[in-house]
Amino acid sequence: MNIDKKIAVQAIVDSTICSFAEGLKSRYIDEVSDPKGVINQKKNNCFIAELGAEFMFYSAFVRSFDSSFGNILEKMGNNIAKLFYTVNNEIESFILPEQIQHISNIMASYDHHTTPEIWHYDTQNFIIPRNTTSFHQTHQTDNYFYDAENKTHFIIELKAGGDLDNKKSKAEKIAMLTEYYLLKNKVPADERVKIYFATAYNKFGEGNNWNQERVKQFFAQEELLIGKDYWNFVCKDENGFDIIFEQYKESANYIKNSLAEIKRAYFEV
Repeated sequence: MNIDKKIAVQAIVDSTICSFAEGLKSRYIDEVSDPKGVINQKKNNCFIAELGAEFMFYSAFVRSFDSSFGNILEKMGNNIAKLFYTVNNEIESFILPEQIQHISNIMASYDHHTTPEIWHYDTQNFIIPRNTTSFHQTHQTDNYFYDAENKTHFIIELKAGGDLDNKKSKAEKIAMLTEYYLLKNKVPADERVKIYFATAYNKFGEGNNWNQERVKQFFAQEELLIGKDYWNFVCKDENGFDIIFEQYKESANYIKNSLAEIKRAYFEV
């Protein structure tokens, strides 16, 4: 990665985390006098309160924090991607009944333990009718990147929390295959479309095998961007994750300082 792009990536990480930390502090300090505030309601739970202020504080908003922080990581990834790709948020095209049926057939085969392969959908050619008006659909998506240099479109389903509910993996693959055919029907014949399931971190630890077998029942290995691989992809650089995380370790102080201020506001510690 050239130095200008590296500086731009670092600036996005820093500004994103700073903004998140300020918003976190603003929200919870604004609720100090609100008896219905998240932390105040937890303070009224005598069973939780008995475990101490530190435990009470973190148990009060850890779930909310996880959700909000996941959204921030996704936003940060998209903003970094804009340095290297065209990032779109909508797919407007058409999908044929035959393609919908083909998706159904693929998923049925996976239910019967056929190993997922990209060629199951990528090599299929369909006759496009002259009039496709009745087959038009519009899909909103937060992670649709276009690499103009390589003429490749990417549809990415990102789980910033590092996990995918096993019960939802089939539905996620169906949705992504639907978007795949919508794009395939729209783009020029010399352009490619690829789909990826991604996580912001490896729940089993970076460098370890990501072992959600239920997810792998529906996704080929080549369709996975787990943790470090996702951030490298976003940066179009094999050192992308390292650049991002080194900056994050510095910028995380914004969050630590906000947490300290919130605790003082509620518990005077």
